[in-house]
Amino acid sequence: MLAGANVASILIMLLVGHADMLNPEQFPRLSNIGLVFPGLLVINILFLVFWLLIKPRYALIPFLGFIVCYGPVRTYCPVNIPQDPPKGSIKVLSYNVLNYTGWGPVDTRDEILKYIARQKADIVCLQESQPNGIGQAVIDSIVGHLYPYKASSKHKQDYMTLFSKYPILSRERIDYQSKGNMSVAYKISVNGRGVIVINNHLETTALSKEEKQKFKDLIKGELESDTATATSKWLIGHLGQQTKRRAPQADAVARYMSYHAGTPMIVCGDFNDSPISYVHRTIAKNLTDCYIATANGPGISYHYSGFYVRIDNILCSHHFTPYACQVDKSIKWSDHYPIICWLKPHSL
Repeated sequence: MLAGANVASILIMLLVGHADMLNPEQFPRLSNIGLVFPGLLVINILFLVFWLLIKPRYALIPFLGFIVCYGPVRTYCPVNIPQDPPKGSIKVLSYNVLNYTGWGPVDTRDEILKYIARQKADIVCLQESQPNGIGQAVIDSIVGHLYPYKASSKHKQDYMTLFSKYPILSRERIDYQSKGNMSVAYKISVNGRGVIVINNHLETTALSKEEKQKFKDLIKGELESDTATATSKWLIGHLGQQTKRRAPQADAVARYMSYHAGTPMIVCGDFNDSPISYVHRTIAKNLTDCYIATANGPGISYHYSGFYVRIDNILCSHHFTPYACQVDKSIKWSDHYPIICWLKPHSL
């Protein structure tokens, strides 16, 4: 019976691991099922430990499960041999800065800017970078002298910023419908060659603080059974609708990249979706996910209200080789952790 349960868990993990093949516009309620993948992964690990302690020969079942599900397992939780970035690599930083305001008292609100200055990245893609929370003068005084080139874009309440040590030649907003999010494509000059940098902030989950708290209570098991059932049903429907809105946005970004195929490309930002999702698969197609290619572990980049998932990304075209990608958990002032990667250009 236990062996059968193990096999069943593997089959479910396989199906859930390929849920990114489902288009949320057609299957909105199933579109977020990839969020349960880590739970299934943990179950298979527990089965492996159990069999090794009780009946070692049965450990072959979860071991084969990891092989069968290798693709989604690596997507969610990659394992790589660390390599130092070679000389001449470009350091890229992507960070949702929560309008710089952070969680701390007023006198600590420049910590995010100080962090950005310490990183000395060559290209910095920021989301939710509205300067009103801290003041443009403060931003310029801390990071302005490090970056001779800067471009900002605003759409409704959203604000995006690119800091660059390379000349910014042009910028354009990728056209798609959104209540207040956007994707912006910048063309910069690296070693005399045009490189497209796409900064994304796709449709948010649109959950209020109270709704996020309910979700957190649900995860902790602190809700009454009737309330938990109603909350679960509502949450599945709500998240499905938001993912349904993100799907055509991801399609629009993918079309833009296809139109500019052959041009060196760096794609960054807050996708607001998990690694096992239609959005991630659509945008990452024909690109290298720098985290999957070089990092280790799940790389949780969003860490607020019980939503612990990697939704921030750095991707690159074949013109670059990525090194040492990481989600930096040393700074907790935003609801996101920054993601950093080094890219070695070899076709520029």
